[in-house]
Amino acid sequence: MTDTDPEHVAEWVAARGPALQRFAYLVTGSADDAPDLVQEALSRALPRWRSLVARGTAEAYLRRSIVNASISAWRKGGRQLPSDDPQPPPVDDGSQHRADADHAWALCAELPPQQRAAVVLRFYEDLPYAEIGQVLGCPESTARSHVHRALASLRTRLTAEHEEGQES
Repeated sequence: MTDTDPEHVAEWVAARGPALQRFAYLVTGSADDAPDLVQEALSRALPRWRSLVARGTAEAYLRRSIVNASISAWRKGGRQLPSDDPQPPPVDDGSQHRADADHAWALCAELPPQQRAAVVLRFYEDLPYAEIGQVLGCPESTARSHVHRALASLRTRLTAEHEEGQES
């Protein structure tokens, strides 16, 4: 069996597909768009699958394709945020954990796509900045900048919310 055999590709997708779909969901904030982005990325990767597997870059290629397609869709859509708040997958930790996660997700959904993708790659996927830069197609320093700016924006929003809560 070779790397381009349909069986090998199907095994790889069965093993890594759910993680890619979760990644796409976190990047886009849309449970409807995530499977389409993964499918599109896989269809683009299939003609060069052998070389991607040989170099060990198949997953990085797919992640970058997902991020690029998400950013393209965001640009085409007039940079509009979804009108309804996307709900993260249910968490069994209790209501406070769920409320915190919902709030964090709502804050992250407001970030620009590059910053959101960088935060997901850094804190959800636990990738080093060099790999984040590869996935996003930018230098490591730019990946660091995306994460730094996203965190600064999130801190500002949380501080403003906290101050508003104290005034009430």
